[in-house]
Amino acid sequence: MKNRILSGGGAALLGLLIAFGPLFIFKPCGTEDSFSHCHWSIQGDMGIGVIIAALGICLIVFSDPRTRFGLTIGIFFMGIVALLIPNWLIGGCSMMTMRCHKYAFPALTVYGILVVVGSLANLYYLDGKTKKAEG
Repeated sequence: MKNRILSGGGAALLGLLIAFGPLFIFKPCGTEDSFSHCHWSIQGDMGIGVIIAALGICLIVFSDPRTRFGLTIGIFFMGIVALLIPNWLIGGCSMMTMRCHKYAFPALTVYGILVVVGSLANLYYLDGKTKKAEG
């Protein structure tokens, strides 16, 4: 139960930070006035963050290690997409001195890396539990 709360709660917290951090904590440039690349990157990461948070809550609810293994794989791939959206898929403003490049994208990159590394650690842990359950 302790690992379920730790891994699921951590994933849910990071998902919420990815989803709502750019709106409240590290606002990018010009998302209120115009629809630039920054706006669409933030919108994409908001959707990904909500999915990560929902999968994290599911990690807390479900106790079967095989189910949790599958949910963690989903979190891992959502973390990769959360990294790719601001850095490669959509990107941001062309000027590197804008707020999106100084605040929002570095924070989203750090949170995305934490999601990927945390999900890999949880996959390693759950792999051992599924082998014990099967053997």
